[in-house]
Amino acid sequence: MSSESGEREVVVARLRPHARALFWPTVLLVAIAAALGFFSGMLQEQWQVFAALGAALLVVVVGWLLPMCSWLARNYTITTRRIVLRNGVFVRFRQELLHSRGYDVTVRQNSLQSLFGSGDVQVNTGLDRPVVLRDVPSADLVQAALHDLMERNQTSTGSRRQREQSSATDETTAWGTR
Repeated sequence: MSSESGEREVVVARLRPHARALFWPTVLLVAIAAALGFFSGMLQEQWQVFAALGAALLVVVVGWLLPMCSWLARNYTITTRRIVLRNGVFVRFRQELLHSRGYDVTVRQNSLQSLFGSGDVQVNTGLDRPVVLRDVPSADLVQAALHDLMERNQTSTGSRRQREQSSATDETTAWGTR
């Protein structure tokens, strides 16, 4: 896509929430696999083996697959013109913010997030509520990049408007005709 000023839109970053969110589901997956391997040899009846497999499969789907799909379904794309937020597994939600609109960017970190360098990047556009990029890695770097992109887009938009105003035609309008 190209913007009105003729510049091509370039993807600056593609982000997901920090992968730390998958730690406990992965520990659960390994524990279920180990428990299934250990206890399946102790089961005497065939139906007990199938019941253990079914229960393990159910726990893996609920405890690992659903959190993994939820994590994969949330992503943020930052381009030279906008921020695109996508979310949802069954129902997709997409939101776009143009850098040229101007906004305020803040980072909030709890103690665990600051330990890993991640954080919640809040983009306040002046509308109802701020847009939040939840638990993104390198949150301070994302904030700095968004500030730079917003500033660059606002200066290019301002210079384009100034060029358009200075190149106004000399035509005079008299009583609705030229």
